[in-house]
Amino acid sequence: MTAPAGDFAPDQRSEWLRGRTGISFVSDGALPFRDNVDHAARHGVSYIAEPGGSIRSADVEDACREHGITLVHTGLRLFHH
Repeated sequence: MTAPAGDFAPDQRSEWLRGRTGISFVSDGALPFRDNVDHAARHGVSYIAEPGGSIRSADVEDACREHGITLVHTGLRLFHH
């Protein structure tokens, strides 16, 4: 199947998601909470790259270990506000 997940009937979506591998998630701002990782894992993310440096970085690292997601801290923050 090549259609995006949103175009499937609910029963087809799970099957399509199981076939997705090697999905990467990159953020130019630090991930502030582990729920970002939990949500990413539900969508098949295998790799996360983010700057690190959040006061909750340890929680994010723990979540990545629990989900078997490879985490890389880039040390480069491009998100400014």
